[in-house]
Amino acid sequence: MSQFFQIHPETPQTRLIKQAAEVIRNGGVIAYPTDCGYSLGCQLSDKNAQDRIRAIRRLDDKHNFTLVCRDLSEISTYARFDNRLYRLLKNNTPGPYTFIFNATSEVPRRLMHPKRKTIGIRIPKNNIVSALLEELSEPIMSVSLILPGETDTMTDPYDIRDTLEHALDLVIDGGFCGMEPTTVVKMDADSIEVVRVGAGNPKPFE
Repeated sequence: MSQFFQIHPETPQTRLIKQAAEVIRNGGVIAYPTDCGYSLGCQLSDKNAQDRIRAIRRLDDKHNFTLVCRDLSEISTYARFDNRLYRLLKNNTPGPYTFIFNATSEVPRRLMHPKRKTIGIRIPKNNIVSALLEELSEPIMSVSLILPGETDTMTDPYDIRDTLEHALDLVIDGGFCGMEPTTVVKMDADSIEVVRVGAGNPKPFE
């Protein structure tokens, strides 16, 4: 049965953040709030936890995971981009965007798109996520918490606990955090393409 932490969305309690980070380090799968609904997350290097997320979401091995990062310097470890793209990122993060980049060799192959060798990257605007990433000192491997057969991200932590309490190690209650999906932008040295329009304003990338 999963643990359930109520963490303040504006001033996250340090003690609970440290405990949540420890759950992740110990191979746990968590549900946590972002600026676009709740997500499932685990440690970047943990294939077993990733497989558990695939089972919860019923995802095949072609589904792209996203790396949720704390800042631009962390992104540069996992994604390839030039100065022009760096400026765009700097002006639009943190925020409700998912960026698709060519991956560096630091990204495990099981996380990349199998043909294009790309990786999704996010820096959510959410104080709980920021505190958790700071404590972990590495990205969270993540997917939106959309149950099989549904189209919308789950938004109520109590519903998440009731539905998935035996499949998760921890549910973080950070309150309601929106339900519109991220705007997805594919970026490389040659082109910038808005793949999906969501909560983030697409105009800076058009």
